[in-house]
Amino acid sequence: MPRATTKHFSWMAKQEIITDGLVRKMLEEADIQYSEQGSNIKEINEALKTASKSGTGKAGYPEFVCVVKDFLLVIEDKANLTDHIKLDEKGLISQEVKDVRDFAMNGALFYGLHLSKNTSYKKIIAFGVSGNQKHHRITPIFINERGIWEILNDVETFVSYNENNIDEYYVTEILKEKTDKEKETSEILQEAQLLHEDLRTYGSIKDEDKPLIVSGILLALQEIEKNNFSIETLIGDTLKTDGQKIYEAIRSHLQRVNVKPEVKRDKLLSQFKVITDTPRINEINETLGKTPLKHYTEFIYKSIYKSLRFTKSAEDYIGRFYSEFMRYSGGDGQSLGIVLTPKHITELFCDLVDLKPTDLVLDPCCGTGGFLIAAMHKMLSQTGDEDEKRRIRQDQLFGIEIQPYMFTIATTNMILRGDGKSNLENKDFLKVNPNQLQLNSCSVGMMNPPYSQGTKQDPNQYEINFTEHLLDSLVDGGRAIVIIPQSAVTGKSADEKSIKASILKHHTLEGVITLNKNTFYGVGTNPCIAIFTTGIPHDKNHKCKFINFEDDGFEVKKHLGLVETPSAKDKRQHLLDVWFGRVEAETKFCVKTTIEPDDEWLHAFYYFNDEIPRVEDFERTMADYLTFEFNMITHGRSYLFDEQKGEIRHD
Repeated sequence: MPRATTKHFSWMAKQEIITDGLVRKMLEEADIQYSEQGSNIKEINEALKTASKSGTGKAGYPEFVCVVKDFLLVIEDKANLTDHIKLDEKGLISQEVKDVRDFAMNGALFYGLHLSKNTSYKKIIAFGVSGNQKHHRITPIFINERGIWEILNDVETFVSYNENNIDEYYVTEILKEKTDKEKETSEILQEAQLLHEDLRTYGSIKDEDKPLIVSGILLALQEIEKNNFSIETLIGDTLKTDGQKIYEAIRSHLQRVNVKPEVKRDKLLSQFKVITDTPRINEINETLGKTPLKHYTEFIYKSIYKSLRFTKSAEDYIGRFYSEFMRYSGGDGQSLGIVLTPKHITELFCDLVDLKPTDLVLDPCCGTGGFLIAAMHKMLSQTGDEDEKRRIRQDQLFGIEIQPYMFTIATTNMILRGDGKSNLENKDFLKVNPNQLQLNSCSVGMMNPPYSQGTKQDPNQYEINFTEHLLDSLVDGGRAIVIIPQSAVTGKSADEKSIKASILKHHTLEGVITLNKNTFYGVGTNPCIAIFTTGIPHDKNHKCKFINFEDDGFEVKKHLGLVETPSAKDKRQHLLDVWFGRVEAETKFCVKTTIEPDDEWLHAFYYFNDEIPRVEDFERTMADYLTFEFNMITHGRSYLFDEQKGEIRHD
């Protein structure tokens, strides 16, 4: 075998410098402080003075060293994917000197083991990184203070290891235990089930009235702090019922938070009349020893109210409860085309459109207000100016909802989550002139329209028509983002194809992201996210991004539904890095291409496998073929392989 030349080593060194740059950039994006070729922490640096890969006892330094809380991170990288890992005859990471020098994971493990023996750090994660920006692998290895190590699942970024995420990663990926978040989810779902059953058992409440009762009680509970309401006053009076007391507290709170105009406040109050007008929940129940309304109020105060009062997340609690109520009653609002958007999607929307505190946001199918809540929290988190925060709440959030009871829930939700209720309207979005909506100067549109309502007889109800109406309602140069069924962007019907062509005449498609088929778990919809720039005709040479994000780090768990795994943050960060052009991606993840109106605007339509098969793949395929041929010959079917007339014969 020819010896490697000096020129070859020089080329390899240049390639590794590129890989170093990739790792450096990823650490910075993950907000992780790092040291190169050593450490600014004396204990670590002293240990590395005897960490030569040759085992001579001289100094040796990994490419990067990071300390995050009580974790020590060590990173070794190589330019080529073929130099990622070398296993010994036992299937373990080889610690032979040559392999430690030549392979990323082998070197990372070497340094990790050395530091576990020679420092006080008890939790070390060593990373082998190989490849370049477009094709790379990052494999973590956990090493404890006894030198016991375990290879963990590959990651795309280092975001799971920053100060905000590393503890959760440790608990779930290394200890294999449930996080507080999972336990909280489990408790929320259990409480939702219990409340649903109690609403049915003690009140015979209709499905659509259940969330109205919940949200009405939540508003009444706001008046406890003002001494205008007390749970103890709910004693089952017949002269002044428990429902009337709760209703008066609701009226008082709507006046206190200045819901305007008056006709809007009256519309809300008319929805809450179910609390006073349902006799059964206002009468003392013998089993409970109190009215069902008091029982519900006590339950909601303990289970929901405190969460809403003290959380700062974008979690749509009322929306989650509503979804659970409907799920337990077998509907989930699907008969009305209502599909509530999960929290991780509402937050992803804010990041994909790069939402700023100066944006004005419109959600014309706002449901329980999930997108508006996420947008409000995102914008508020980016400013410390109290005047700007007030403007965001009062002047920069616009919502439309056609269903009166959903409109009531959305308004309640926004009041409970810090205002933002002023610009919600109970209207049919499709009947509102988009030119009129443009006067609001909204720069960002977010939408999850009603699903599966469109027909040849009523093409206006197609999801793609809702999308066009939203695009026409925003300012020129605005950003619109929608979550719709994949069928909406394939455009099977003539009407849908016509709408897609019309969209491109007036607006620019930036890309479509194919989502996890379980995003709307239990609904049976395969969704995607489409992102547009409004008011700028689509240039035929404009390259869109089509991304396959089906593997998003969320999975279905028994009794919990769709839950976040520790890899979700990493995969989300990779998606954002690719979307904003910070990193290149393989075409199996992202295809950049020009489009036509008749195309199916999905990754699956544009993708073809352009990866060169590995030698191992070729050898495996040949082995499969030879095994098949031998099997056929031994069974008397050698004629299949006769090559008479230059062709293989077929039965």
